[in-house]
Amino acid sequence: MTTDMQRLHQALSAADPSVRLRAAMQAGTSPDLVSTEILVERFGAEPDFFVRDMLTWALIRRPQEETLPVLLPQLHSENPRMRSQVLHTLSKIGESSTAAAITRELLHDADNEVARTAWRTAAGLVDADQAPGLAEELLTELGRRDHESRRSLSRALVALGEVSRPLLERTVTDEEAAVHARATLALLDDPDADFTGSMEQARRIHNGGYHLPAEA
Repeated sequence: MTTDMQRLHQALSAADPSVRLRAAMQAGTSPDLVSTEILVERFGAEPDFFVRDMLTWALIRRPQEETLPVLLPQLHSENPRMRSQVLHTLSKIGESSTAAAITRELLHDADNEVARTAWRTAAGLVDADQAPGLAEELLTELGRRDHESRRSLSRALVALGEVSRPLLERTVTDEEAAVHARATLALLDDPDADFTGSMEQARRIHNGGYHLPAEA
């Protein structure tokens, strides 16, 4: 290993995040100085979001035939940070064939960040003929998890488009799922609408608290 390689490897695990950020940038501009395996390995250990994003940038500059064989096995990692960052990197690579690697286990991952990233990535990569099946799977998450996760789920269903509408219009007995479905339908009609506002209005309608304005 050359001196430059040694320095870069050490910098990628330095205590100072600014040093790690510069090292990740150098890994993207000088790919011969660090292996794909080392960069992916850092996903699970790197605590700083911006450094992880730079590691992703460094990886997507490399040929897919080099990166995908290293990335895909890590979707089964026990480290949720690793799973989430690999999913994010797949979304940036944009290779539709990798959608098949996003399993039901990832779509329903116990870690909210992993699940959110899986929803977004799957919705962006899935082929049109597979989109209804993905929408059906995502609908089982309606009304679950925290507010940010519900927002992410709605955005993923909106990204899938009109295939989501008939599924969202089904009669749902669970109150939280019904409210979430109604709010998602509002976003499908107006993707620029505010999710929190859509949820509040959907809850008012569901609870019978919405009234049409009186005629002038």
